[in-house]
Amino acid sequence: MKLYYAETMNPRKACAVAKYLGLPMEYIRIDLGKGEHLKPEFLAENPNGKVPLLVDGDLRLWESTAIMAHLAVKAGSDLWPREPERQVEVLRWLSWDISHFSRHGGTLYFENRIKPYLGLGEPNPAAVEEATKFYKRFAAILDAHLANRTYLVGDRLSIADFGAGTLLPWAKESHLPLEGFANIARWHERLMEIPAWRDPFPAPLPQAA
Repeated sequence: MKLYYAETMNPRKACAVAKYLGLPMEYIRIDLGKGEHLKPEFLAENPNGKVPLLVDGDLRLWESTAIMAHLAVKAGSDLWPREPERQVEVLRWLSWDISHFSRHGGTLYFENRIKPYLGLGEPNPAAVEEATKFYKRFAAILDAHLANRTYLVGDRLSIADFGAGTLLPWAKESHLPLEGFANIARWHERLMEIPAWRDPFPAPLPQAA
């Protein structure tokens, strides 16, 4: 298998899961700053021009959540639960995260971290203000959900945790408004105990975004 990645939020999910599962993987770094994701040879593999991209035999799989699920199923891991009701819960939290939590967190990540890294100018104050408001709203929902739970879906780690937690290692640089959300902090401390989560990329770069 080949996993195309960059040191950014969505590839972080796929790299962390691949490393956690110990799957044999060839990692191919795509330099976004040099536009390698827009070159014809890459677009032939993923017409979206984005990372991550997983190549598994004849399968070309994009979208980080789908890649996480595929890797878990391939490894026979309960990161993707076997019970249908738990599968639905994992899907619910992955969908919620993409639509709400990481959506608004991703705006803060882009404005406060990616734009300076790529030299795209100063953060947009209006975008930051709106994203901060919505992020706090959905962080409160997640914090309440985690009050009596170890992980998002009960007491077992799943790809939902890898998905919803993906921006937390960059919380400071992204200016994520997480003050007062003690349950999220406790949950992320537990994730940081996992080597593959703490250090997901095959060759981290000191200046990586």
